[in-house]
Amino acid sequence: MDKLYRMYKTVCEAPSGNGFRVEHMPQFLLTSDIDDSAPHIHSFYEILWFQEGTGTHTVDFIDYEVKPGTIFFLSPGQIHHFDHSKDYKGIAIKMCTDFMKDEDGINNLFLKYNVFHTFDTIPCYNIDDKTSEILKALVLEMEAEAQHSGEFGNIDILKSLLRIFLVKIQRYGMQEGELRLDNLKPMHMLFIQFRRLVEQEYTHLHTVQEYADALNVAVRTLNKCVNECSHKSPLAFIMDRVMLEAKRMVRYTNMMFKEIAFELGYDDPSYFVKLFKRQTGYLPSDFRELEEVTHCKIEKSGTYLLKQELN
Repeated sequence: MDKLYRMYKTVCEAPSGNGFRVEHMPQFLLTSDIDDSAPHIHSFYEILWFQEGTGTHTVDFIDYEVKPGTIFFLSPGQIHHFDHSKDYKGIAIKMCTDFMKDEDGINNLFLKYNVFHTFDTIPCYNIDDKTSEILKALVLEMEAEAQHSGEFGNIDILKSLLRIFLVKIQRYGMQEGELRLDNLKPMHMLFIQFRRLVEQEYTHLHTVQEYADALNVAVRTLNKCVNECSHKSPLAFIMDRVMLEAKRMVRYTNMMFKEIAFELGYDDPSYFVKLFKRQTGYLPSDFRELEEVTHCKIEKSGTYLLKQELN
């Protein structure tokens, strides 16, 4: 994936020095150096909390309703845009990849991979007014602490505040139509580990047996786990992740289809083309030329649109 990732994956060196920033809507939308209503990609993690305004937020080809109390979680590599940028009010919390790197401890993995890198679920939570007041207080603390870059314990405090923020959302937030995962249930934690592994290895591992071996569980156990937690088979889950990246590459880069196939771990380009057609309903060439994906016009630039506020 090096060729693709060079287009947007960089070492995160935030101007403040700590890789963490709190911004406010609509100010940052109106002053951004790119058009946030056009598809663009981030090289960092972002939390978007819409406190006022309604509209549509498109993430990876799917439209989601924006309403007060909606909090979106975006991971590096996701493509998104808004239907407008003037009427939204809310908060954006941005963290570099180093700030969000995996840490030891199963609960830390649960906090991260239950909200970020969740391409298989709705990427947002809804919160009520009581939870909103709790989170507002935490954001104020984050915003104040972010100004103390370089001081003793600055990163530790920011990570602790972010951890509490994520815990509160996962404790009190609601995801429409989704099974709430429980870190005390072994099957649910196995699913979190599977989700993480798929995110790390989908370009290399394509079979259920490979993932079961890597997780040191039986295929039967993995099938039961993934079906219980996602209502998909492990193979369908893996293929959905591969095809999401394929659609991003086909639509937003000028790479040849055989190059995309190789990047995603397929040595036979013709097999990849047939697989893409079977999974999406389109030949890659047709998908690249579509006038619309969901309800949104797509920039025909031939490359990923890049946004790097933290770099």
